[in-house]
Amino acid sequence: MHYFNYKTNNLYCEEVRVSDIVEKFGSPCYVYSYRTLIEHFRKLQAAFKEINPLICYSVKANSNLAICKALVNAGAGLDIVSGGELYRALKIRTNPKKIVFAGVGKTDEEITYAIKSGILFFNVESEAEMESIQELAIKLRRTVNVCLRINPEVDPHTHRYIKTAQKESKFGLSFSAARLLLLNRERFFNVNIKGLHIHIGSQITEARPYIQAVAKVSEFIKEMKSAGIKFEYLNIGGGMGIIYKKETTQTANVFARAIIPLLKNTGLKIILEPGRFIVGSAGILVSRVTYVKETELKNFLIVDSGMSDLIRPSLYDAYHEIVPLRKKSKSRQKKYDIVGPICESGDFLAKDRIMPQTEAGEYVAIMCSGAYGFSMSSNYNSRPRAAEILVKGNEYSVIKPRESYLDLVRKEKIPRFI
Repeated sequence: MHYFNYKTNNLYCEEVRVSDIVEKFGSPCYVYSYRTLIEHFRKLQAAFKEINPLICYSVKANSNLAICKALVNAGAGLDIVSGGELYRALKIRTNPKKIVFAGVGKTDEEITYAIKSGILFFNVESEAEMESIQELAIKLRRTVNVCLRINPEVDPHTHRYIKTAQKESKFGLSFSAARLLLLNRERFFNVNIKGLHIHIGSQITEARPYIQAVAKVSEFIKEMKSAGIKFEYLNIGGGMGIIYKKETTQTANVFARAIIPLLKNTGLKIILEPGRFIVGSAGILVSRVTYVKETELKNFLIVDSGMSDLIRPSLYDAYHEIVPLRKKSKSRQKKYDIVGPICESGDFLAKDRIMPQTEAGEYVAIMCSGAYGFSMSSNYNSRPRAAEILVKGNEYSVIKPRESYLDLVRKEKIPRFI
């Protein structure tokens, strides 16, 4: 469900014609729907209201301050994975007690920053990290709350690059490693182990892997309880999928009905960490067709955005629907590769895509680009990053201006010895 729809053959974002935005701010640009963003957050709130979880939006999905602020205003906490994301969270005055910090490679500087900021807790991913937190907590004369991230060894049936809970994964602790930490918790006298955390992957379209993971963790919770170890929190992470093509994805209500009975049985406070589910379908990437190139084997639409703007097709072979900003009343269909200007053969947005015949100068929208679009973009080939625009009803505003050439070199310096 999203609020990008055609009216009189023109694509609209809520009540604003997308072509009007592009005429004013140029392309490529990301356009976000505030209503889509907030309604997806509200759907999760409503689906899980029976257990009243803390819903921490996953900042890595889209870290723009305006996106995060809109969700925090709606009641969300934030799931962060770096000091930079913590800075963003505090910049918009997020309650630190609604911030959780995950990631396998937290530096001493990041841990210190988070301790001083008073976040709710760290999701600890290794014994070495636990030791670092302990040492820094002693130096700072603080007691720090953590959850242990468990790797439950389940297959979420998603792309291999976004699976995070299999045995060979870099993420989390095995049950045996977590057990040892818990049974020797007295070593970490400045650290309170408040709960357990799992995150099994991303773009997961069914409840079964979650059920398997929570069932395994629930047994572990019972085992630890019999050993005199009690928890306060269970964080089940995020990863709920969205519809990019024709996936049969679970709705928030279906997911909640499947998982709530297991969560209630734990007797713990629940945390969710959704990202893509909230922001994925709330954004599009608008691109201008620069050239149409026809060869003996292929027809190419060469557009002004590429893997530096949206890397998901190149990185994951991900599918995004691509539609024209203006529908033509009569137009024959043609097969195209939609490619960007980057000097890489892997620079494509779609391959062998059937679309209305398209001419140079026309615009297309790459749908469902709100998650892991701009946040994974780069300046490769010294290309300025795209503008970002947020729409609410009939209003819209730039929430990140397009970068200039000067922005590309602003912090670079040529040493005297050259």
